[in-house]
Amino acid sequence: MPDRTIDFGKYGAQGVKGHEAVARRLDALADFITSPVTTRRGLMARLHYLTRTPRARAAAYDAGLTVTDRTLKAWLAGTRNPTKHNLARVEAAYRTVRRHNVARYLLARLNRAGRGTRVEIHPLNQSGVRTAHQRAVEFRTLNIRHWEAIINAWSTGDDRALGDAWIEQIIDLGSQWGQYEYVTNIGFAA
Repeated sequence: MPDRTIDFGKYGAQGVKGHEAVARRLDALADFITSPVTTRRGLMARLHYLTRTPRARAAAYDAGLTVTDRTLKAWLAGTRNPTKHNLARVEAAYRTVRRHNVARYLLARLNRAGRGTRVEIHPLNQSGVRTAHQRAVEFRTLNIRHWEAIINAWSTGDDRALGDAWIEQIIDLGSQWGQYEYVTNIGFAA
């Protein structure tokens, strides 16, 4: 088994990298605001989240929301609307700050005082692969007890570190770990 899958999808298999599925699941657990930033309600909710305290404003500034206080007041009052570029910056800052704020809570919930969390790994989709090239890949469960590296990489948005942290965990599957680098879904609860 190679260290990492080099030519995924060559024979028609479909799926996403496991760490991307983990990031999606963590994003779902972070409970982001569901209204899009392009709506007035979504924009106001994000701006209130990012500006309600001086600490929140400092975190938003560090996350890339570098507009002036005057501009923020105009956006909150509704006298001016942000450009598409600024809407994207508000969304990025909001997601960064929210991830940072919930990371400690999620880490405690997922580690569960050393008991860990059971993770369901749904294998890649081989419906487009000819029978001769299909592998026998079954549904697997894995108990992850140490979430620190995964949560830290997710909260900082470091995709490479998240991939490495995920591979470190699925190596516990034994010699079959390479079959679960790409998956259709990862499921767990916190």
